[in-house]
Amino acid sequence: MTTAVRFDRRLIAPMILGSILNPVNSSMMAVALIPIGLAFGAPPAETAWLVSGLYLATAVGQPVVGRLIDIYGPRRLFLAGTGLAGIAGVLGMVAPSLWVLVVARVLLGLGTCAGYPAAMYLIRRESDRTGQQTQAWVLTMLSVCTQTIAVIGPTLGGLLIGAGGWHTIFSVNIPLSLASIVLGALYLPGTEVHKGQLKSIDFTGIALFTAMLITLLLFLMHPGGGDWYLLVLTATAGTGFVIRELGAPEPFLDLRVLAGNGPLLATYGRTLLFYVVAYAFLYGYTQWLEEGRGLSASVAGLLLLPLSGTSVLVAALTGRRVEVRGKLVAGTISLIVSCVLMTIVGAGTALWLLAVVAVLMGIPQGLNNLANQNALYHQADPARIGSSAGLLRTFGYLGAITASVANGGFLGANAGTSGMHHLAVFLLVIAVVLLAATLVDRSLKKYGKEEIRGSHHD
Repeated sequence: MTTAVRFDRRLIAPMILGSILNPVNSSMMAVALIPIGLAFGAPPAETAWLVSGLYLATAVGQPVVGRLIDIYGPRRLFLAGTGLAGIAGVLGMVAPSLWVLVVARVLLGLGTCAGYPAAMYLIRRESDRTGQQTQAWVLTMLSVCTQTIAVIGPTLGGLLIGAGGWHTIFSVNIPLSLASIVLGALYLPGTEVHKGQLKSIDFTGIALFTAMLITLLLFLMHPGGGDWYLLVLTATAGTGFVIRELGAPEPFLDLRVLAGNGPLLATYGRTLLFYVVAYAFLYGYTQWLEEGRGLSASVAGLLLLPLSGTSVLVAALTGRRVEVRGKLVAGTISLIVSCVLMTIVGAGTALWLLAVVAVLMGIPQGLNNLANQNALYHQADPARIGSSAGLLRTFGYLGAITASVANGGFLGANAGTSGMHHLAVFLLVIAVVLLAATLVDRSLKKYGKEEIRGSHHD
């Protein structure tokens, strides 16, 4: 009688800790911008770089670090990244000026890039080692933890600021970094590095990709005015990137393989569209609750708790099923219904109906994020799972930045009901396109034919 080979559960703690570093730093800043602005006498246009700096660093860094993980394995990159996050936390605590604080946020963005690609790499490695095609329970745990920390981040940040000022939101990185380093050093597997591997890294491709993405993101953050030259720079860098990658013997992103992987490209596209709606709702709806509906910040926060609770519950209940297409369809239909309700709520709408909107928006948060993550796990080239996972996060941040632009355009300085209704119509269109893109993707049907055996094999 043979004993089943099981997933190495010692990997779970460093995987989770590394993966939550990015969402906790991203979400806590939402409640810190005003006190930081007051502390340094900085206007919103300057404090906005505390958010944009992390977005830029993460959107560019995730696929780059992910590719390095594919080459070198997760251990070195994980330890270096989480160590950098700790250093950035210290710098943020003692920052004498706003722009030093922005540097700390950029370092945080870079330092937190390794967590998620490393986790996906390890899940794929363990699947190969154990002979199990999927590890749905681990994927679900990863998704639930990152979602949970993202939605409770503002509440946690508010408590920390109330207890010790805005500096405290940077201090949380120190214990998280130390714990990640200790657990990573103890349990993450080492990978032998050969002398020729450094030469095989496509530094030119990485540089062109970085230039292309930074100029595109800078334009998306400020699409008006005289910044059209950024699109010219994006197109120039993009052209050079394509030429380089098509001719490189070991490209940073294998465009031939990527272009031929329609299902994976569709997953990236769905992720971008979903994040546009999700982030525009999270920030736009909250802003309207306070300014348009006239609620206090605490009451608005309480009305969003059903969103987080629903998303975590739905992900936990459905996570052990391999099903991808059904989750995406159900989640996107709920997204559409919530957008429709947003078009009819107003200054006199009952609180229970406002909470219902949040519940309906929580369903796709639980279903779509998990389904897209599971789809990528099956669709990506196993040898490039790290860079593929990092690129998924890049498309998510593209959606988040697009959502920020949409909120600014529709809500303006005062988030009135009329502006929120126009935003809702825009989001409804995006959600309908997302549903259509899901329905026509026949490749999704093959995921979910079998039930995950879960703990019987784990």
